Amino acid sequence: MERKIKSFQEFYDYYLSEHKNKICRTLHFIGTALALAFLLSAIFYGTLVNWLLVPIAGYGFAWMGHFFFEKNKPATFSYPIWSLLSDFKLFLEILLGTKSLDSSKD
Repeated sequence: MERKIKSFQEFYDYYLSEHKNKICRTLHFIGTALALAFLLSAIFYGTLVNWLLVPIAGYGFAWMGHFFFEKNKPATFSYPIWSLLSDFKLFLEILLGTKSLDSSKD
């Protein structure tokens, strides 16, 4: 990513262009769901293991999707906050049915 992105919407459009592969999107969805589950579990039960599993699940699944299927560099390295927010936005859109795991159906 060479140009400087100035708004979240501009970043999200770029984010979607980097998440076209169905397996990559699926891995992001699974990772975000697991990260949220571990986060809730950590909050309610306070176990250190669950706190450690939040980023491992979230980033682990997402990065596998990028490195092995999408074959690109995760946006987390350049725009960490917008990338995290975009992960949650895409997760919610898939959950609500406004986006699909198959980007050709968006």
